[in-house]
Amino acid sequence: MTVALTARLLHGFLPHPVGTAVGEVIVAVLLGLTIGNLIRLSAATAPGIRFSFHTVLRTAIVLLGATFSFAQVVAIGGKALLMVVALMLLALAVAHALGRALGIPGRLATLIGVGTAVCGNSAIVATAPVIGARDDEVSFAIATNTLFGTVAVFLYPFVGHALGMSDAAFGTWAGTAVNDTSQVVAAGFAYSEEAGKVATAVKLTRNALMGGVIVAMGLAYSRAATAAGGAGAAPGGWRKRLQQSLPLFVVGFLVLALLNTFGAVRALSNATGQDVPHAIQTAVRFLILVALAGVGLSTRFEAMRKTGMRPFYAGLATAAATATASLLLIRWFGPAAG
Repeated sequence: MTVALTARLLHGFLPHPVGTAVGEVIVAVLLGLTIGNLIRLSAATAPGIRFSFHTVLRTAIVLLGATFSFAQVVAIGGKALLMVVALMLLALAVAHALGRALGIPGRLATLIGVGTAVCGNSAIVATAPVIGARDDEVSFAIATNTLFGTVAVFLYPFVGHALGMSDAAFGTWAGTAVNDTSQVVAAGFAYSEEAGKVATAVKLTRNALMGGVIVAMGLAYSRAATAAGGAGAAPGGWRKRLQQSLPLFVVGFLVLALLNTFGAVRALSNATGQDVPHAIQTAVRFLILVALAGVGLSTRFEAMRKTGMRPFYAGLATAAATATASLLLIRWFGPAAG
């Protein structure tokens, strides 16, 4: 928690445009990496670090469900929804194909693909425990996601103006192709207010689909593990696969998302006179900050050096493929209605 609070303090000193694009999570990871690799931490700190990445992270993911609404998927319209789904599938396919070609660990390729396809760092940290990703893989995926999302914040408006894109077209492009929600909002409103509104609506639709992506990844990995170990033939094998692909914290996420869709969170706000969604978002941001500080503390540079720069190449290619495909789809089918 101390590292998380220090990261939040340091992030506050960053210039506003940089702080908005980068986010305090990457500061927490970098700070944790620095401390964990420069200082020999006592063995007594290990349980606390594990608690932050396991229990604290899972609690954050459950609460995150209360900030999602499946109504967002319906509101954006069929055309835009198909575009979002197609680009998500493309990002996942490209990341996995490049992962195999470059010899990147499969779980790291999945995290890069999920971060690009869905909602950046939130999707990475939510998917990691479901597929059993290592701490260094999570750190690498977050660094890759943040780097290219930050570049997009500054590059996309320039490209949009150069191409003469309308507000709706640019908003759709940013909403479908930029990684993290804060980065989408920054890029969209940097272009225009209308573009920012469209980008936010499209991005929220991607966010609302996160639960389905997590379950799909869990099913894929549990099926692969079963095939490799022959667990399918064992009694109760299907129960084990279900537990692996749909752990309790994912169920909690989906239940809260469903409750929020039907207005339960808003009703709680009205009943208590408090802004419950804002309180939940604040809590989630801090819990994820604590969890990712723990990831940084437990990650060793040696493990990252063994992987090398290949994940960054895969992340760059995945981001470029998604951005290009999004532009083509917008040209062919038109932008979201906004």
